[in-house]
Amino acid sequence: MWGSRDVLDTALVHPTLVAEVSAHRTIDHGGVCRHPLRFQRIRLDVRVEDAPRFGQGPAEVAG
Repeated sequence: MWGSRDVLDTALVHPTLVAEVSAHRTIDHGGVCRHPLRFQRIRLDVRVEDAPRFGQGPAEVAG
């Protein structure tokens, strides 16, 4: 559940598609993300092997 402080179950999956999402990194004073990810589109022009893994791509500079 979004905004939950409960420990959530995790299910690892093998990726077969690349999806583009938009995200906002705002976190409120309680440490909860204020805006969930929003699905934009499936990227059929990008292979799974070519997409950076979470935390491994170029970082966006906050300004």
